[in-house]
Amino acid sequence: MSYRKTNTLNSVDRWIILIYLVLVILGWFSIYGASYEYDNTSMFDLSGRAGMQMVWIGTSFILAFFLLMLDRDIYSIFAYFIYAFIILLLIATIFLAPEIKGSRSWLVLGPIRIQPAEFAKFAVALVVAKRFNSYNFKLLELKNFFSVSALIIIPMLLILMQKETGSALVYLAFLIVLYREGMSGSILFCGFCSIVFFIIGLKYSSVNWGETSVGEFVVLILILLVTLGMSYGKDIKSGRIMLFGYAVLFIALCVVSYFYPSIDLSIILYIGLGAIVCYLLFLSFKKWTKNYLITITFIVASVAFLYSVDVVFNDIMEPHQQMRIKVALGMENDPEGAGYNVNQSKIAIGSGGFLGKGFLNGTQTKLKYVPEQDTDFIFCTVGEEQGFFGSSIVLLLFATLIIRLIILAERQHEIFNRVYGYSVASILFFHLMINIGMVIGLTPVIGIPLPFFSYGGSSLWGFTILLFIFLKLDAGKKERY
Repeated sequence: MSYRKTNTLNSVDRWIILIYLVLVILGWFSIYGASYEYDNTSMFDLSGRAGMQMVWIGTSFILAFFLLMLDRDIYSIFAYFIYAFIILLLIATIFLAPEIKGSRSWLVLGPIRIQPAEFAKFAVALVVAKRFNSYNFKLLELKNFFSVSALIIIPMLLILMQKETGSALVYLAFLIVLYREGMSGSILFCGFCSIVFFIIGLKYSSVNWGETSVGEFVVLILILLVTLGMSYGKDIKSGRIMLFGYAVLFIALCVVSYFYPSIDLSIILYIGLGAIVCYLLFLSFKKWTKNYLITITFIVASVAFLYSVDVVFNDIMEPHQQMRIKVALGMENDPEGAGYNVNQSKIAIGSGGFLGKGFLNGTQTKLKYVPEQDTDFIFCTVGEEQGFFGSSIVLLLFATLIIRLIILAERQHEIFNRVYGYSVASILFFHLMINIGMVIGLTPVIGIPLPFFSYGGSSLWGFTILLFIFLKLDAGKKERY
């Protein structure tokens, strides 16, 4: 079999380059629209946001070209060195960065401010890809799973120490990568369950049905239903026995609630869960299998998580984070406080209608009603000026970019390239979903930028590096002929 090295500029994926250029230019116009003043400041005025973004765009193009010209093996060889350097930078940021809007995440170097968290994404993607590319690596082995998890969690914790919750949560996107490379889907399912349990347990914790907390009662019912499904998946006979037990439990709930309406019904559910745990332990010893221990672990962990919701929410989270979550869940109505940004953003997007008000003709954004409208809430400018049609085009471009990245990642012959490609697609997908959800009120306001649109050099550079390293890996791969 023969190989030849492809020429980078001839073999680089032109579709991704084109979408990148379109998104960056649209982002530049959106920043100008969001920061526009009625004194007709030029887009090229370096004293304005659009002018400075033009500088960042120009340097990003130079950076992209430089990344394409480097030898592709450099990224694999120096992956651990890049990761170590970024970790040191994140640690330094905790102690050296000034406090800006409640967080310490920006290193000030003269007139330039750099956010190391934006560059940590590509470093983690490289080192995770490098780890997967190790000889005889198998993710299902515990030592390998924990080593990869540690590489992801360490920068995540350091960023949390900078009080940048949004940037830290982005690293959850690597769960998609781990799932693609062999991680059990049950872990993703447990993560989904934890989100559902957290929302229900928190939102309905203060709602009582007699002496029973509705939130706690509903979560326990969900745990029972999931447990039943897991048991059926392992053994139909055992699942039928448990189904009979569930019927008895349901009858007991009805009888007790009728004759003793003042009793806390959650107690009966806990008794039922305890009986299920004992039965599963009996099965695990009888059949000498560990399969049932997974279900037991799920029950115990779910109950422990349910009790930890109040502790995490009230004792660990900051007051402004608590309020944002309450507003997002409809537990509080704070139109002048935590809910102000989202309310104004929804008004701006809704006022755009189908075709929008036209470039520079928005009212909500021009009168500066939406805070952070050229950074985290930049999409409201798109919605107001370009309407539903223009917003759909932007989302379609992002979707095309992510799908194209996945296609290219699947075509890679090397594990390193494939894992890195999936990391890029997953990070972009997470940013897009959370940012758009935040702007339209579907997710709490956690403050993460919209890729290639939000104002800022660190953000644009970070996403450019992330994307163009993969383009180099894809273009520089050896082709069989």
